[in-house]
Amino acid sequence: MTRMERKNDRLRKIEIIKNVNAYAEGSCLIKCGDTHVLCTASVDSHLPDWLKDSDKGWITAEYALLPRSTVTRVSREKSLNSGRTHEIKRLIGRSLRAVVDLEKLKGFQIIVDCDVLQADGGTRTASVTGAFVALYLACQKMVSTGMIAKMPVKEFVAAVSCGISSGEKLLDLDYEEDSSADVDSNFVITEHGKIVEIQATAEGEPFEKEDFDELLALARKGISELIEKQKQVIRS
Repeated sequence: MTRMERKNDRLRKIEIIKNVNAYAEGSCLIKCGDTHVLCTASVDSHLPDWLKDSDKGWITAEYALLPRSTVTRVSREKSLNSGRTHEIKRLIGRSLRAVVDLEKLKGFQIIVDCDVLQADGGTRTASVTGAFVALYLACQKMVSTGMIAKMPVKEFVAAVSCGISSGEKLLDLDYEEDSSADVDSNFVITEHGKIVEIQATAEGEPFEKEDFDELLALARKGISELIEKQKQVIRS
């Protein structure tokens, strides 16, 4: 669906398919328009060294663009991550940890892998939204199998992009809109409206606080819809 076919405050078509991987404790495929991301959550009893004597568990994330996820082939990152990849995987990890009681995960680490199968803008925000679903499903399984006593997730979280292009405030930008936007922003917000992270950049002229407030309002609307979609998928 192109922007001409949807209003400025409308999300792209969202589809989340859960349990797409037979081996991961939690998994989903999230499709935000033509951006498709495979998210898997793996439970590991090996904690990072700095957490071995702690009363907390841990959640971390990995992110990758697969070679032909873009118009031209991107090379696999075989060793050190690029700056962009490192930034995104840290964003995903922070977003998930913000809504989880890590003490209830004591003795376990959950690693969430987000692999972009096809990219058309908003890969980091789609990854956060899908990663939460995979994480929640993994935590459900841990509770049902007796690995942990109680559900550690405190509330839902999702992410969305917003931008300003030719004076228009837009929700959920695709690649073409993102690449030409005057202002580009990403919001991570919980179901209770609490802000986890905001990334906002003027690509040209600085923007006013009133513009930011409008983008935040757009993001809250979009994230509310995304969280409702997450809940429908998890409960189905």
